[in-house]
Amino acid sequence: MTQKAAVLLNDKAWARWTALILISLAMFFAYMFVDVMSPLQSLVESARGWNSDTFGTYAASEFILNVCGFLIVAGIILDKMGVRFTGILSTSLMVVGAAVKYIGISDAFQESEICLWLNSWWPEFPGSAKMAAFGFMIFGCGCEMAGITVSRAIAKWFEGKEMALAMGLEMAIARLGVFAVFSSSPAISKMFANAAGDPSIVAPIAFCTVLLIVGLINFIVFSMMDKKLDSQKGGSAAGASEEEFKVSDLGKILSSKMFWLVALLCVLYYSAIFPFQRFATNFLEVTLSISNQEAADLFRWFPILAMVLTPFLGSFLDHKGKGATMLMLGALIMICCHMSFAYLLPMYPSKTFAMILIVVLGVSFSLVPAALWPSVPKIIDPVVLGSAYSLIFWIQNVGLCLVPLVIGKVLQSTGGYTAPMTIFASFGVVALLIGVFLKIEDKRKGYGLELPNIKK
Repeated sequence: MTQKAAVLLNDKAWARWTALILISLAMFFAYMFVDVMSPLQSLVESARGWNSDTFGTYAASEFILNVCGFLIVAGIILDKMGVRFTGILSTSLMVVGAAVKYIGISDAFQESEICLWLNSWWPEFPGSAKMAAFGFMIFGCGCEMAGITVSRAIAKWFEGKEMALAMGLEMAIARLGVFAVFSSSPAISKMFANAAGDPSIVAPIAFCTVLLIVGLINFIVFSMMDKKLDSQKGGSAAGASEEEFKVSDLGKILSSKMFWLVALLCVLYYSAIFPFQRFATNFLEVTLSISNQEAADLFRWFPILAMVLTPFLGSFLDHKGKGATMLMLGALIMICCHMSFAYLLPMYPSKTFAMILIVVLGVSFSLVPAALWPSVPKIIDPVVLGSAYSLIFWIQNVGLCLVPLVIGKVLQSTGGYTAPMTIFASFGVVALLIGVFLKIEDKRKGYGLELPNIKK
C-alpha cells in the first residue's frame, strides 16, 4: 500500500512537462516536413514538369496507406504495445519516408534508370512525383501513427491533471512547424540556389529530414522516462493498459453515436484546413498577383493565433468547459473565411485583407482542435482509447487523401480557385450542423463535453 501511495514521475510537474516538450518537438518537426514543399509548388511544377493535378495527387499520397487500413493497425499496435514501442516505430517510419522522398526529388534521381523506368508508365505522373509520393506515403504512416501516439501519451501522463492545456500546448508547438517551414523553406531554397541562380528544391527537404532524425532521438529519450513511469506503476514492459485490450473491444467504439459525430466533424473540418494549406501559397500568388516568396511569407502567419490561443483555450476547457460550443464556433469562423477567400478576396485583392482572413482562420484552427481531442477520452473507454484515436485519424485521412485529389482536378479544369474555396466552405457548413447534433446528444446523455476537465 505504501508503494501505491508513492509520488509517481508524472506527479512531478517538471517531469510531465519535459515529457510533453520532447514529444511535441517530434510533432513540430513532422509538421515542418508535411508542408516543406507547399511553398515551393510553382518551383516544383516548373523544375520537375508537374502540374496542379500532379501536385494534388502527390499531396494526397501522404494518406493513401493510412486510408487502406494502416491507421487501424496502428491503433491496435498502440493499445497492445504501448506508447514507447509505437512512438519509436512511428518516428522511424517518418525518417525512412523522408529519405525516400528526398531521393525522388533530388537532381541525380531525374537521370537515373529507375526514374526513366517510372516515367515509362503512367507518363502523366512523372517519375519524380511517383518516388516522392511513395516516400510521402511511408512518412504519412509514421506521422499519423505518431499523432495518435502523442495523444495517447498525453492522456496517460496528464490524466487527472492539465490534459486539455497539455494537448493545446502540443498542438501549438506542432503548428509552429507550419509557420517555421513557410518561413524557412523558400529561404533555404534560395540560399542553396545553383550556379545559374535557380532555387534548390532538395535543400529544404534535406533540412527537414535531419530535423526528423532529431525527433526520433527525442522520442527515444521520452521512452526512457515513460519506462520509469510504468515501473513505478507496476505496469508491463510494453506500457500497456492494466486491462487487457482485445480486438473485439473495437465494437465499443464503432457502436457509439458520439464517436461517429466526433469523427465526422473531425474529417469535415480538417479536410477544409490541411488540403487548403497545400494550395494556399499558389492561391495567394494567383489571387494577389504576388511572388512565391511573398505568398509564403503571408500564409506563414496562419498558425500564429492558433499557436497562441490553443493553450489558453485548453486551460479554459480544463477549468470552465464549453467544448461542444467551441467546436460549433470554430466551424462557423472557418465557413466565413473560406467564403471570403472564394468571393471577397478576388474582388478586393489586398494583402492586408488576405492577412486578416488568414489570421482569423487561425482562430478557428485553435478552437476546434483544442476542444476536439480532449473530448475523446470523455466518450471512449480508456482501454480502447488508442484505437479510438486511430479510427478518428483513419476517417480523417480518408478526407485528407481524397480532398487534395478533388481540389487538384477542379483547379486544373476550372483554372481558378473560386470552386475549390467554395468546396472547403461547404465542408464547414456540414461540420457546423454536426456540431449542433453533438451538443444536443451531449445534453441528452451527459457525456460532459460542456463540463470542465479538472474536477474539483
